[in-house]
Amino acid sequence: MRVEIWADIACPWCYIGKARFEKGLAGFAHRGEVEIVHRSFELDPEAAPAAGTPVLEMLAQKYGVSREQAEAMEARVAEAAAGEGLGYRSDRIHGNTFDLHRLLHLAKERGVQDALLSALYRANFAEARALGDGDVLTEVAVAAGLDEEDVRRVLADREAYADAVRADEREAAELGARSVPFFVIDRRYGISGGQPAEVFRQALERAWEEGAAPVPGGDGGEAAAPGCEGDVCRPGTGAGAGN
Repeated sequence: MRVEIWADIACPWCYIGKARFEKGLAGFAHRGEVEIVHRSFELDPEAAPAAGTPVLEMLAQKYGVSREQAEAMEARVAEAAAGEGLGYRSDRIHGNTFDLHRLLHLAKERGVQDALLSALYRANFAEARALGDGDVLTEVAVAAGLDEEDVRRVLADREAYADAVRADEREAAELGARSVPFFVIDRRYGISGGQPAEVFRQALERAWEEGAAPVPGGDGGEAAAPGCEGDVCRPGTGAGAGN
């Protein structure tokens, strides 16, 4: 069984959803026969490629709210993250994630894709590290298992793995994924949003037992599920956005 997960490192519900999916997977009897493939999805391709904007500032500007209201929005997402045992800081930077996705494709080739994605999420949300800084990004990638020379070579060549990122994004559109996280099980079932762990476990069991069903549109309660589209996040238990 293959599970493909479209997500962006800038998406708080992708971060939370990964933890929830892993809990659901842990309760699935055939978990040892599941292959996980992480796919690229940029929420804000036009975001600044380097320094970016503080998340609280971005939220206040986008939603036309005060800083205090933006802090309250982030606090609700932080509560959801804490419920999954995840750290969550609001002093992080909202920035472009294209280079991060390119490195994730390198990591897939090297067999450390999941380790790198986890490290990027942790660096962004739990540690508020400046992933737009090439040296910081390289340090995180090397700690996750990539070779430093490979990382610096990819970052220096803007076309390295660019086609792979764009292909993932085209495929997401073809599958009807308008927001992330978006989970596709064996190209049979689509689940949208950071659903509870039990939803993922049940979907895995259903896919294992039943066979083909249509993917487009998802069957995981897309309208109610917490997730992000563009740089807007559906709240679920709270709203939040940004890298």
